[in-house]
Amino acid sequence: MKNFDFNNKLYVITESTISKGRNNEEIVREAIKGGAEIIQLREKDLDKNKIKNEAIRLLKICRENNVLFIVNDYVDVALEIGADGVHLGQTDMSISEARKVCRNKLIIGLSTHSVEQAIKADKEDVDYITIGPIYKTRAKDFTVGTEIIKEVVSKVEKPVIAIGGINKNNIDEVLKQGIKSVAVISAVVSAENVKEAAKKLVQKIKQL
Repeated sequence: MKNFDFNNKLYVITESTISKGRNNEEIVREAIKGGAEIIQLREKDLDKNKIKNEAIRLLKICRENNVLFIVNDYVDVALEIGADGVHLGQTDMSISEARKVCRNKLIIGLSTHSVEQAIKADKEDVDYITIGPIYKTRAKDFTVGTEIIKEVVSKVEKPVIAIGGINKNNIDEVLKQGIKSVAVISAVVSAENVKEAAKKLVQKIKQL
């Protein structure tokens, strides 16, 4: 899926610590039924071997549904299992090194937290950029706000995805800034009805 279109997509990221006892497979299946088209495995509390096993299970579900599957942080795991891509943070392996390792076999995404970081990422060999956290989250102790979105979108050519604290109550404000896709964790993973939560967000995104 190297030529994947990142526009108008809901990107759902796993986090089992807030999934209310449901496993990632259940969450992912329901999120996809609700219209999610990108799934990322992100589990900070699991060791690499468990990450790999979990990734294999989720990749199978994504393949069955023609959904993009991204592994967080681990370029080697993504390559080994045949995932579509890997998502890296500012302190992870450099983009140039990741591209050298994966030999163009993976989609590479990068987290950015400022206009400057987004512009720098745009000049590197990434396939998409996330900007955030837009709103307050459990994982981050800072926010970048909605105003940054419009500036980032106007200054970079790569696809941009907004992330961080986005939910059904504030997604309209995010989308008004010119962004076309959003990534969520708790808005879907913690929802009582995962499928319906994803569906409502997708309906907003697809209206663009």
